[in-house]
Amino acid sequence: MNYQLELDKIINRIKSEPTAKVPKLLIHSCCAPCSSYVLEYLSDYFAITVYYYNPNIYPESEYIRRVKEQERLIKSMPLKNPVSFIEGKYEPQKYYDLIKGHEKDSEGGDRCMICYRMRLEEAAKAAQQGGYEFFTTTLTISPHKNADKLNEIGEEVASIYGVLFLPSDFKKRNGYKRSIELSKEYGLYRQDYCGCIFSQRAGKKA
Repeated sequence: MNYQLELDKIINRIKSEPTAKVPKLLIHSCCAPCSSYVLEYLSDYFAITVYYYNPNIYPESEYIRRVKEQERLIKSMPLKNPVSFIEGKYEPQKYYDLIKGHEKDSEGGDRCMICYRMRLEEAAKAAQQGGYEFFTTTLTISPHKNADKLNEIGEEVASIYGVLFLPSDFKKRNGYKRSIELSKEYGLYRQDYCGCIFSQRAGKKA
């Protein structure tokens, strides 16, 4: 499936109803650099809340640094519709419990799929509780992430919690390239590993 074209259809539907209420979108964000293009792109069509839930990030000091960069970016970007911020719980033990037995998996394998699901499920819960029309994730902007799997997981948890998952492949149409440009423009900290201790050891890019 071409997820970018599916997203285009939804955006075109919103654009065709200019007098309608701006739909609320909860975006799970992995970091400020990845969210930069997504916010620039989607804030024209949605009232966005950035949901920062990433208990996989190691160490805690790295987690705190990424949270602060996310908040700084939101305050700095001139965006059409308002963007708010929610920080989820930092609960690394939950992550370690879920991936137990998968510590030696290769990057991009089952351990990563478990991590994606953990974060997307929490985003779906938050979207349900907050009355959002849609939720999605910035993770598909990375050329190192599997957009097909992320969209499949997003759809699965959306059906469980009764919310709509906004399909995406944000790396398309030079989205990843634009995120690099925006990172330079706003002086963002671009981490050199995905986030967890295993990706840090492997030198796995975000």
